[in-house]
Amino acid sequence: MSDKVVKTEEQWREELTELQYYVAREKGTERPFTGEYTKEKRSGEYRCIGCGEPLFSSDGKYDSGCGWPSFSEALPGDAVETAEDNSGGMRRVEILCRKCDSHLGHVFPDGPQPTGTRYCVNSASLAFEPQDEK
Repeated sequence: MSDKVVKTEEQWREELTELQYYVAREKGTERPFTGEYTKEKRSGEYRCIGCGEPLFSSDGKYDSGCGWPSFSEALPGDAVETAEDNSGGMRRVEILCRKCDSHLGHVFPDGPQPTGTRYCVNSASLAFEPQDEK
């Protein structure tokens, strides 16, 4: 992975939409079943909205019924990192883009086998690149 992306808050606000900024930079959450990629079925790659780093593949995407795009695994490598999240009176594991620290969502141990993992990701944190456009 290349060097860490560092931008001022002003730069982030100029580059991201209001919703993208709220989710990726302020650790917000989009409303369930409203995200652009919740029902996306095409083959392709999901990248970080903040820096373009490849994070997830459509091969690992599935419909968990939770209202957000769900993935059973991140792409190989270290593009996604985790952190403890005790906000809102809950104990969860946050997922972040390692390259730019954008908030992606949360990871849970209730996904399908063989990983048993569910990466629950906000569409606002992602940019989808269809396979035929790579």
